Amino acid sequence: MSATPVVARWVLALALMGPIVQLDQEVQQAVQAARRPGLEPLMRTLSDTRQGAVVCAGLLVVAIATGPAGPATARVALLALAPVNAAVELIKLGVGRPRPDGSRSRGNSSFPSSHAANAAALALVLGLRWPRTSPALWLVAALVAFSRIYLNRHFLSDVLVGVGLGVALSWLTVRWLRARGLGWSSSA
Repeated sequence: MSATPVVARWVLALALMGPIVQLDQEVQQAVQAARRPGLEPLMRTLSDTRQGAVVCAGLLVVAIATGPAGPATARVALLALAPVNAAVELIKLGVGRPRPDGSRSRGNSSFPSSHAANAAALALVLGLRWPRTSPALWLVAALVAFSRIYLNRHFLSDVLVGVGLGVALSWLTVRWLRARGLGWSSSA
């Protein structure tokens, strides 16, 4: 196999990335220009770096306070987060995209957003368990994702790919667990 098809694929991929990078920069500039002091506390709270502890505490409450299906629900949520975080961290290492604020760390790169991925994964799992709460859960997930752009830590494409990964991998995990009888019961 010659190198020509490989080079052609790379050229095509780079040509397709141009509009995405331009959109990322335009959205970043617009959001940064629209920042308001009154929104800073809310956005920082939504994007808090201690989110892992908050998620664990929330899932502990789910396990204890939501009836017989609570422990299974918390277990499914934790198991759904595992492949989401593994995929996000591997992609971050492979891509190494600098953050919009200029931070450069291959292990903590901008692409994709783990905050957005985790928020989407939890919204999907908990929304499946409690369908009536789904709109509120997705609103919180959207606000978490937007806070990452607002605080200049991610580009739009980082957040969108993070949400996509969170949804896809958590959905596959829930299906896999249910097929093995490891989810919550449908009567719960």
